[in-house]
Amino acid sequence: MKPEEIADLLDASGHAFVGVLQAMPPEAAAWRPAEGEWCVNECVGHVIEAEKHGFAGRIRIMLGAENPGLETWDQVGVAKARRDCERKPDELRAEFEPLRRDSIALVRSLKPEQLERPGLHPEVGRLTVGELLHEWVHHDGNHLRQALANVQAYVWSRMGNAQNFSKG
Repeated sequence: MKPEEIADLLDASGHAFVGVLQAMPPEAAAWRPAEGEWCVNECVGHVIEAEKHGFAGRIRIMLGAENPGLETWDQVGVAKARRDCERKPDELRAEFEPLRRDSIALVRSLKPEQLERPGLHPEVGRLTVGELLHEWVHHDGNHLRQALANVQAYVWSRMGNAQNFSKG
């Protein structure tokens, strides 16, 4: 996919995350479907941190240096430190929206020759900017699906006999 197409997909998934945050009452956004699973707020908090550390952040590093080493980051530790389940959805939306706008501008600015710029990740090996762009779309989709599954799980027990429409 071209950077413009990826930017469009990131824009669409970004709007979807924002829409979920705007629509959910705080208690629903902080609800966990099971012990150890993320609430909707944590899904978005992880997307925010992944954007900074794993996607836009790494792409900027790769554009600024020749074959740089890329660092890992403690995703679980960062998620715990953020304490996103305790935050209001509007706070996360206010953090996410400008970050996503900047990221989309970065992706739209990429030239074809920049897509082949490499970096070396200590766990997965050689990566290019183009590969990271495609993984970014995949990653967004995984966590958007996770957030929407949380919404479904949250409303399930409140459906009564309407649950029978979904069985079978």
